[in-house]
Amino acid sequence: MALTYAVLGSGAMGLRFGLLLKEHLGAQVDFIDTWEEQIDTVRKQGGVYQSRDGKNRHLIPISIQTPEEYQGKPDVFIIFDKQMHLSQLLERSKHFFHENQYVFTGMNGMGHIEKINRYFAPEKVLAGTCLIGTVLKDAGNVDFIGKAGAGSINLAAQSGTVDDVQKQIITEFEASNLNPNLTDNFLGTLYTKVVFNSVINTICTLFEIRMGQFIDYEGAEKLGRQLIDEAYNVAELAGITPLNSRDEEWETIRYVSAETSPLHYPSMYQDMNKGRQTEVDYINGYIYDLGRTYNYQAKTHDFLRHLVHLAENTRKFR
Repeated sequence: MALTYAVLGSGAMGLRFGLLLKEHLGAQVDFIDTWEEQIDTVRKQGGVYQSRDGKNRHLIPISIQTPEEYQGKPDVFIIFDKQMHLSQLLERSKHFFHENQYVFTGMNGMGHIEKINRYFAPEKVLAGTCLIGTVLKDAGNVDFIGKAGAGSINLAAQSGTVDDVQKQIITEFEASNLNPNLTDNFLGTLYTKVVFNSVINTICTLFEIRMGQFIDYEGAEKLGRQLIDEAYNVAELAGITPLNSRDEEWETIRYVSAETSPLHYPSMYQDMNKGRQTEVDYINGYIYDLGRTYNYQAKTHDFLRHLVHLAENTRKFR
């Protein structure tokens, strides 16, 4: 019998996980969100519209609630929210948390694990990094990027030990075409995706381009490797072992950009395009700030962080 799930933060990635679990397993999946327009639109439509690469748009019935309305008791929470909003979401949701529940999170950036651990013990937490392109075009309208089964997850148990329930979560993710890969390197797993995003998300956002347009540029590798080298220098100082070598990390960026998600606009671009605050401080900013604690200046990351904030600041002049 499938586990029961609640998606906490029902944006692009939260919807993808929840809808795939419903489609492939028939799992009970509840959706929780704080964005009023999303909630109102889904309720008015009677569900969420799902397409794939902009085609075959169809309505999937779901119910969605605010944290204050929700009274369910799921086995597993799937948490996807923006880093700067997570603390408030968790605090609003704490009335339906209990000690036997599990968590999977695949959020971008770094800082979310510490927030989640205020409510859930480390042995209940699985965290991962998602190389899965998904776009929330507007409220109640999600687009899965890539063919069915495209993309993958690297995930690890925070405690270092995977229990029977966590094994079932991974099995159900696999059956739902989410392609999970279990590692035994929790911090390295998270950091590897931060490095990926520090290249792709930030550059594509600044130039308002898709991943395939970035990789088409003949100088893309030089740009990418400069950022990778700085990030890996920081990792060595901090005692973090990324999942990939520097060469493998570039190859992952190249492959995902060219082969699996060339039409994808990264999530940071989506935030910038819709006038929302970006997570650059939790990605490039995190790498720079971590390096500073070891007297290392990851200057390219800091430069790109400030360019993104400059772009955000120019909105007030439009």
